[in-house]
Amino acid sequence: MNLALYALAGGIAGWLAFAVIGYNAQRGLVVSLVMGAVGALIGGQVIAPALVSPAAAQTGVSMPGVIIAIAAAATCLFVGNLVHKRWGV
Repeated sequence: MNLALYALAGGIAGWLAFAVIGYNAQRGLVVSLVMGAVGALIGGQVIAPALVSPAAAQTGVSMPGVIIAIAAAATCLFVGNLVHKRWGV
């Protein structure tokens, strides 16, 4: 359930980055969705447990975890856009 929620949140962040901001417009919507989902999965599964205090950490989905996952997805999209602009990858 956690993975699906994080991937969904990252996909939404990727869609917003594509539709509103115009990130990854040259590569397409699918790339934005995948980059957002991967960034959110990394943020939710790796970064969030390291940053959330043990008292607040739960076995289920927590709001700080989802916020960190969305922030990681946005960071992944931002870095991906910079790499694409700089090196054309």
